[in-house]
Amino acid sequence: MIRTDRFEIGWIHSVEKEPWFETYEARDGKLYLTGTRFKTYGAGVPSEGKIIPSDDGFVHMALDREVPELNIFTSKDIKTTFYFGKGELPLYAPGGERWSVSITHKTVPLWRLFGGAHHE
Repeated sequence: MIRTDRFEIGWIHSVEKEPWFETYEARDGKLYLTGTRFKTYGAGVPSEGKIIPSDDGFVHMALDREVPELNIFTSKDIKTTFYFGKGELPLYAPGGERWSVSITHKTVPLWRLFGGAHHE
């Protein structure tokens, strides 16, 4: 479990072979896609976002889309990585196996964060 209200998912686009990042925020008990940045337009580019001027070589787009659950399929080829605060967590196996990762927003009682028994 990672406690954060804002994080980014980054990967190498399978067709464009360029880095792509999506920013997510947890608010009001829900998960939202709030932004994306990418190098070139291609498959998967959102159509409803607002372009934000930038000079870093990326196209920045602001969004506000609720995402009930984020399901990610990853492999060593696309190098999907979870960025949070000052940390990062690769979501791919260096050995080449494919993985499926699900990310949800969940409110957890404080006692569970300190090793309490798991009761659902």
